[in-house]
Amino acid sequence: MSLFREIHKRSRVVIPQVLGASLVAYFAYHTIEGERGIWAWVHLKQDLAERQVEMQVTQGQREVLQSRVALLRPDNLDPDLLEERAREVLNYGRENDYVILQKR
Repeated sequence: MSLFREIHKRSRVVIPQVLGASLVAYFAYHTIEGERGIWAWVHLKQDLAERQVEMQVTQGQREVLQSRVALLRPDNLDPDLLEERAREVLNYGRENDYVILQKR
């Protein structure tokens, strides 16, 4: 009977400590893992950096295309670019021109 009393007396001290440690472990685990944990945040930061590089490349390509389109506008027409586009679209060439076909 004294063994049962001893276990009962000590369990009143140990159980709250075990529950507290379990709660701390639970929240610590979910702070690191999970949808909104630290690892997810790190992966989001890496993905954001990759997307920003991709966006800068795309913006550079867009600026190049916009500058070429600006040369084809009627108020700012470049005769060389017009001739180049006409030859490409209409498939024209001069007698002394060499045509080099390239795969796209």
